[in-house]
Amino acid sequence: MKSSRIYLDHAATTPIHPSVVAEILRVLREFPGNPSSLSAEGRAAREALDTARRNVAQTLQADSEEIVFTSGGSESIALAIRGTAMAAARENRRHLITTAIEHHAVLHTIQHLQTHHGFEATIVDVDSSGHVDPVDVLAAIRDDTALVSVMYANNEIGTIQPLEIISAELEDHPAVLHSDAIQAPGFLPISVQALGLDLMSIAAHKFYGPKGVGALYVRNGIRLTPQIIGGSQERGQRAGTENVAFAVGLAAALSHAEQHRESNRSHNSKLRDALIDGITTIPGSRLNGPRNHRLANNVNVVFANVDSEALLIQLDAAGITASSGSACTSASLEPSHVLQALGLTPDLAAGSLRLTTGLGNTLTQINQTIDTLRSLVPKLQVAHVAKLDGVA
Repeated sequence: MKSSRIYLDHAATTPIHPSVVAEILRVLREFPGNPSSLSAEGRAAREALDTARRNVAQTLQADSEEIVFTSGGSESIALAIRGTAMAAARENRRHLITTAIEHHAVLHTIQHLQTHHGFEATIVDVDSSGHVDPVDVLAAIRDDTALVSVMYANNEIGTIQPLEIISAELEDHPAVLHSDAIQAPGFLPISVQALGLDLMSIAAHKFYGPKGVGALYVRNGIRLTPQIIGGSQERGQRAGTENVAFAVGLAAALSHAEQHRESNRSHNSKLRDALIDGITTIPGSRLNGPRNHRLANNVNVVFANVDSEALLIQLDAAGITASSGSACTSASLEPSHVLQALGLTPDLAAGSLRLTTGLGNTLTQINQTIDTLRSLVPKLQVAHVAKLDGVA
């Protein structure tokens, strides 16, 4: 990435922190063994892995045996949802609950369980800001509900959900509460005890760690059916030789994110607010999600009569990296399901832009981005209307 470019796509992935790179390289050099081996090299690698697990647990205020290392956020989510569902099915509990604005890693996993394994699901709607009402979640609870999955903060519009309220209301129900908390570290408190969660998924590359490693918190006593079998690693919950270096990298990045959470949030919220104030003066713009109760680095807007793909191409040519929504679906021509759940029409949702700030961004870059959008958007609006008139 050229230093002259303005990178505003941190919700998709963050650049890895230099201190994390140093830790990963150290482990790769010093611990070549397989952590399942009984040799001296294997025992040393096992100690490095165990230390990483303890460090993650300490940051999440959990026990070390409650942490399972995975290949990333999607696997952590799949293990949580499929693992819980398959275990609960043995007790004839086959009902699942989630919200309409979850990441596709959640929604598609639940849809697969419905289509191929006979589960039932209730998808709870959200309000126009993307908030889910705990009353609606609780109203969906049935005697056979196995799992409730509510994301901590939305990856597209930054809306923060009331997990503590939901968890308190579920305290006397056997349903397991899972949260996709992948966008939260570095911005929101991540104590699993305070949040009252049974399962929580995170991914290192969202908080300045490496891609390809994640973690799942599994509260003691929660039964999961493993989704990757063939070995006894991760206490039998996830087969496969552990990626020791990246687990250490995740632990280091998570610790750093939590230690610097307040300064990170302060830095990003100033940039976020400047972006919102500047962009919403552009005619035809609309902010998606709440003005204040959102992630400190998240700005999501739509522009009437603008095609987001054309806008992203123009921004990229101008040296600005952005997205139209989730990085996992940005190549899709379908308007965002999150924005449509807020009540936006498909045509309006097709003009979305997500800008997510990070540690390397400056107010000068933000002002340059606003000026660029003020120049680009009106031209694209004129071109879009002219195209529609030509079709008509």
